[in-house]
Amino acid sequence: MTSTLTALLSFFCLATASVAQAPLGAAPAPAANPTTAAKSVLGKVLFWDEQLASNGRMACGTCHLPEFGGGDARRRRHPGNDGILNNADDTWGSPGVERRSALGQYVADPRFGFGEQVTPRAALSVAMAAWFPEQFWDGRGGDQLRDPETNVLLIANGASLEAQSLHPLRSEVEMAREGRSWTEIRTRLAGIAPLALATDLPADVQQALAAAPSYPALFAAAFGDPAITLGRVAMALASYQRSVVPNQTPWDLHAAGVPNALTPDQLAGLQIYEGEAGCASCHTTGLFTDLQFRALGVVPVSQDPGRGGVTGQSADLGAFKVPSLRNAALKSTFLHNGRFTTMAQVVNFYRNGAGTFTPKDSLIQPFGIDPVETQQLLDFLEHGLVDPRARNRTAPFDRPTLFSEQQPLGANLFGNATAVAGRTPELLAQMPLFLGNPEWSVGFANGPANGPGWFVLGLLPAAPGAQLSGVALNVVPDAFALVLPLVLDGAGRNTLVLPLPFAPQLRGIPLLGQGLVGTPVGAPLFGGTRGASFVIR
Repeated sequence: MTSTLTALLSFFCLATASVAQAPLGAAPAPAANPTTAAKSVLGKVLFWDEQLASNGRMACGTCHLPEFGGGDARRRRHPGNDGILNNADDTWGSPGVERRSALGQYVADPRFGFGEQVTPRAALSVAMAAWFPEQFWDGRGGDQLRDPETNVLLIANGASLEAQSLHPLRSEVEMAREGRSWTEIRTRLAGIAPLALATDLPADVQQALAAAPSYPALFAAAFGDPAITLGRVAMALASYQRSVVPNQTPWDLHAAGVPNALTPDQLAGLQIYEGEAGCASCHTTGLFTDLQFRALGVVPVSQDPGRGGVTGQSADLGAFKVPSLRNAALKSTFLHNGRFTTMAQVVNFYRNGAGTFTPKDSLIQPFGIDPVETQQLLDFLEHGLVDPRARNRTAPFDRPTLFSEQQPLGANLFGNATAVAGRTPELLAQMPLFLGNPEWSVGFANGPANGPGWFVLGLLPAAPGAQLSGVALNVVPDAFALVLPLVLDGAGRNTLVLPLPFAPQLRGIPLLGQGLVGTPVGAPLFGGTRGASFVIR
């Protein structure tokens, strides 16, 4: 296709805009879970509440930011099946929670240590999830909703969003410590203040919380009574996602007959998309996905069998969900393994016939377009398919500012640590202090094996240069400080797990913490961690 022909096709498309496909309508919902305003706003609160995670630092929305196309702004390396970083089977995923045992103890993961674990696949966009009959890259989520505590069938079919929404809450990589139960999740919701960690709440959320300031009250507004069940959690989360539809893209305006909604270059890009490049064969115009699973030959099936790992069918090996390209240009990670970071890289990948491994879908063929046509195609993908409300975080794509955005890991640490017995002790103090948390956890690492330890929680910072038994103090261990003893294990580790009562009068109080450790035998030697600051929320 020449540039001259592309220009002619652009003119033709401008002249025939009235016969274009219909713009995207409202998201489909199962009859057993009709979308309502009260249910959607409850789902919005749940979706953005980091308190639902065991560590208080992960919300559903953490990995699904609207301004990043419903995907994750972060990109972390996963070591792949062999557990070794920086080799051929590595993937790029999303950071989740630090590993903790069923008792709340911090655990040194063999791949990630005490840091955030990383998912083996990139986060899928939720922007168009409502149209997919199966969720996840491999479609393993199913389309029935059962109450996970009672096994009662709530929605017989068409509930892929509802079914998927509960999975992250118990994923030991995404949002949960090991052994987390459904009862614990439901009980936590009843005992916390909604979105207590977030700031900059959207107007609809503020209005909802003004009328119903607790989760039982929000559930009553949405479902008619205050009972909190996991089925209702799933229904609310799904309803919120169905209310966030990217249907005001320039393409939608063009499809509705609005003159000049797409620029001449974007119209040319649309023609290339549907013609020479063959994008529409899989990313069907309208939904901009065919809702299927297709093999791209990105990685060997031995590394990730994709859909075949779910169905057991050889025809599905290496196949992954065909995502919608609506708002896709806002994403910072592309393909199931997060291989690419720009839409230009993706276009070049397909231009060369996608991956080199087998199997590979027969619809995927190399194509030849010149640099001008490439830019026109990118213009259509990067602008013509982007809803500006998502880019600008305006309703319905508005969201709160998360605690983890305000306080990145380690940002609350201050002062100096004091080494002892050749080790510099560490304080694992990333979990926020929020009222009603039954498992606030502070961990010790890299201390003397089997030595004694103390966690000092006080109100005042120590004066510069202050010491105690040769240990640099970061917190004043005075009469107003809480000093909690513990004994380190053979690796010099331990965790204090403290329940926090729901006492609103404590909200806003700033606290400081520091760990002190000692050697177990002989003449005692002492060391200390850095300090950590907290605010009760």
